[in-house]
Amino acid sequence: MSEIDENEEILQKMMNMTSKNMKQMKMKEHYKIIKELGSGSYGDVLLAEHKITGKTMALKLMKKTSTRKERFLMEYCISLCLSSHLNIIKTYTVAFETNRYFIFAQEAAVAGDLYSLLEPRVGLPEPIIKRVAKQLAEALDFIHSKALVHRDLKLDNILLFDKECHLIKLADFGLTRFMDFLISPMSGTLPYSSPELCSLEDSETLPLDPSLDAWAFGILLFCISTGYFPWNTAVCSDTQYEEFASWQRKENFIDIPSSWKIFTSQALDMFQKLLTINPDKRGPAAEVLKYLTVPWRKAVLKIT
Repeated sequence: MSEIDENEEILQKMMNMTSKNMKQMKMKEHYKIIKELGSGSYGDVLLAEHKITGKTMALKLMKKTSTRKERFLMEYCISLCLSSHLNIIKTYTVAFETNRYFIFAQEAAVAGDLYSLLEPRVGLPEPIIKRVAKQLAEALDFIHSKALVHRDLKLDNILLFDKECHLIKLADFGLTRFMDFLISPMSGTLPYSSPELCSLEDSETLPLDPSLDAWAFGILLFCISTGYFPWNTAVCSDTQYEEFASWQRKENFIDIPSSWKIFTSQALDMFQKLLTINPDKRGPAAEVLKYLTVPWRKAVLKIT
C-alpha cells in the first residue's frame, strides 16, 4: 500500500468516527455569538464564546442545503490533521450539526486576513513580505509532506495574528485533497491558477500535484510585493501572461516584462522557479526559503 493510500485510509477512519460521534444540538444554547467574521456560498464564519468555558473561537457553519456531509467531514478531519503546524490554523475537536448547518470550531484570527492588509498598487514592506513567504513556505512544505495539496492558496485564506505578520496561518481546507486526485476545470477567471489548470477543457481532468500550490504561491508573493496580480488568467490570450511566458522561454533577464522590473535578479530567479510553465520542472514552495537573505525589490533612487 502506498503512502497516499495509507493516508486516505486513516482519513476515512477519522471521518467515519467523527460522523458516528457527531451530535445534533442548538448552537445558541452553547455559544454566545459575538460577530460575523466572514460569509460565502458555503455558509458563515462566526466569532463565538463558549458559554461554559468562556473560550473564544471561530465557528465555521456550512449549509446543509449546499454541503454534503462527507465533504464537511473531509474538510474538518483534514484541518484537524494539519493543525499541529504553527502556521496552519488550529482546529479544535468540536464538530456538531444543527437543523440547518454542519459546524466545526477553529481558533480565531485576531487581526483579519492578508487581503485586508494589502494596499492596492503598492504592496507590503519587504520585511513583512519575507515573513509571510517564510511561514507560508513552511506550511505548504508540511502539507505536501502529508501527500496533500491545498488547492486554494489566496490572500483571503492567510489569517493574521498581528498586523506585522510575525504570525500568520494558512486556513480553509475545503478544496484540499490527496495528490493524484483528479480535478476538473474551475469556473471564472482565477489569477492564482496555473496554466495547465487554466487550459483544461470542460470534460478534461488533471491529477492533483503540489506544483499547483507552488504556482499559486508565486502569484501571491508577486501580489503582496506589488499590490496587484501579474495577469487575469494564465492563458495565451492574456497579453500580460503571454509576455511573461515568452520571457520565461528565453531563460535570461533580457526583455523583462515591465511589471516584473521592480524585482532584483535574485527575486526574478525565485519567481522563475515557482512560475515555471512546465509543472514537471516547477520548483517546490520550499524553494523560497533559499532567497530570504537577498533583496527582492530594487531600491528606488530619490532625487534631491
